[in-house]
Amino acid sequence: MNATVPKEPLDARDRPARLTVGVVGAGRVGPALAASLQLAGHRPVAVSGVSDASVRRAAALLPDVPLVPPAEVLARAELVLLTVPDDALPGLVEGLAETGAVRPGQLIVHTSGRYGTKVLDPALRAGALPLALHPAMTFTGTSVDVQRLAGCSFGVTAPEELRLAAEALVIEMGGEPEWIAEESRPLYHAALALGANHLVTLVAQSMELLRTAGVAAPDRMLGPLLGAALDNALRSGDAALTGPVARGDAGTVAAHIGELRRHAPQAVAGYVAMARATADRALAHGMLKPELAEDLLGVLADGAGTTGGTGSQESR
Repeated sequence: MNATVPKEPLDARDRPARLTVGVVGAGRVGPALAASLQLAGHRPVAVSGVSDASVRRAAALLPDVPLVPPAEVLARAELVLLTVPDDALPGLVEGLAETGAVRPGQLIVHTSGRYGTKVLDPALRAGALPLALHPAMTFTGTSVDVQRLAGCSFGVTAPEELRLAAEALVIEMGGEPEWIAEESRPLYHAALALGANHLVTLVAQSMELLRTAGVAAPDRMLGPLLGAALDNALRSGDAALTGPVARGDAGTVAAHIGELRRHAPQAVAGYVAMARATADRALAHGMLKPELAEDLLGVLADGAGTTGGTGSQESR
């Protein structure tokens, strides 16, 4: 990174606003990023949103910024944030380019983790400057998101000649740029979804089971445990593994599966799949003794064969 790029966002009072900013898609991400850019001295001028929730978010985080159609956002802004769901992004870019909404020299930024800048090719052909800036953060749609951007990593993909501009925008929002190659974006996004989205599912299931077991405050019980587990995992990786799977306690795992089958059959498949993945990693790192692994893997195979329906879980 260029050593002259500031490490901290500059106070808006220290300089005039430099870019007009527009947001297409007032979901949880766009208004928070625009509000953060406003703190850095840029000027939000337009936002688009359809749902009542989008309108409320825009009003809360970007007060006095007019709500207009997407084409009007592009007409007013020098820097445009496309913050729509991944599957909607290609069609949106194509539509904006085909209607002539994209202007030469305009910065077009999307926040999808899945895509790099190739998805912005229609805008590039219209003369726009394409950037992919994905904040590796979960968003609430409230002002707390702006604070959480401080120190947040962003997956950055951009043409080489725009790399410094992309990194500077991230730093102005308080984030830390992490360069992701175009071809690595899907794997990068899968890794984040595996860790963050599935964590929510696991924690929610764990709290439900604790309530069924009679625990009055499962959040208070899990908070210290999960905080320590996360800290240990980030510090030590697989060396942080504990519990009956890593120890090879096949009888305990069999009892778990039996209880889940009786009280929460929808959780059995997830438990078995994660236990198998844990066993594989524990074996590979010499933590699970091979002589204990055979019985354990047999229990998991039996559990996998009797799980039945698993339902579905939608992830953001």
